[in-house]
Amino acid sequence: MAVSLYQITVDSHDLPRMARFWSAVLDWQVVFEHEEEIIIGAHPAALPGMCFVPVPEGKTVKNRLHIDLTPDDQDAEVRRILALGARRVDVGQGPDATFVVMADPEGNEFCVLRPKRTLLD
Repeated sequence: MAVSLYQITVDSHDLPRMARFWSAVLDWQVVFEHEEEIIIGAHPAALPGMCFVPVPEGKTVKNRLHIDLTPDDQDAEVRRILALGARRVDVGQGPDATFVVMADPEGNEFCVLRPKRTLLD
């Protein structure tokens, strides 16, 4: 393979808060911290990671790219992630959606899916 996914970069106002939130959601750790970026990952050699970088502007519209999480137990994970500081959001998903749309502390949308075992589930 000529290319691999290295990291997902997230524009942020409060880098430490966002790194703590996503580290707790994913059970990852901070692997690098500087005032201009904080990187989290499963461990320092694991790919991909997430990198939080500072930006002056706030989020204004729905994300065009978002993260999908697949838990063992959707209801339990939604409750846990809400307790970490996320909130439920409506992006027009409808009442029959099999996924839960949430937003992190800075409003970035992500989904908690039903349990999945392959990319084709």
